[in-house]
Amino acid sequence: MKALCVLASGEGTNLQAILDACASGELRARVALVGSDRPGARALERAAAARVPTVVSRPKDHASREAHDAVFVEAAAAHGAEVVVLAGYMRLVTRTLLDAFPDRVVNVHPALLPAFPGTDGLGDALAHGATIAGTTVHLVDAGVDTGPILAQAAVPIVDGDTKATLAARVRPLEHALLLRALGWLVEGRVTVTREEGRRPRVRVEGVAARGVLALDA
Repeated sequence: MKALCVLASGEGTNLQAILDACASGELRARVALVGSDRPGARALERAAAARVPTVVSRPKDHASREAHDAVFVEAAAAHGAEVVVLAGYMRLVTRTLLDAFPDRVVNVHPALLPAFPGTDGLGDALAHGATIAGTTVHLVDAGVDTGPILAQAAVPIVDGDTKATLAARVRPLEHALLLRALGWLVEGRVTVTREEGRRPRVRVEGVAARGVLALDA
């Protein structure tokens, strides 16, 4: 059973979905550590309620981003974590973290990448007049939401949608998709193929289609 380190900056709803899935056996993994860059993050309270160890690394306490990430790397190693999940973690990670967990750092992003990377995927989709929004689970690289895509799910944008109403419909898909992709990863079914001159691609053993399109408004 693989051990997870989950990094979160805010409410921790994705963390809670992971904790619940681990407890029920839906996800054959355990959360070994929860980390945050914000001491007051609700995610830390959720971790404490589940009796999961926590660590906080505030960027302002370190001379560099690499030194900040090194705190998480050291703590994750001490707790035996094998996969790092960025679940609402609002900072770019460095090679310090990525090199410690090659192809084992996962992010969930509220947009259909490569469209609308960055901190406000749903707001950007609305601002651009998009007709479809959604969520992407991807492996993390050194870019901004540019890593190999594991899976995606979509919902239509309807008349009168606000960021809040759209987020309320996307969030359940986000949780479900993250758990599905994590399941593939902890089961050892994910292979990343790299060819010169091409972007890395993901193959999941036994899964032909990794996209999920939800048509309900």
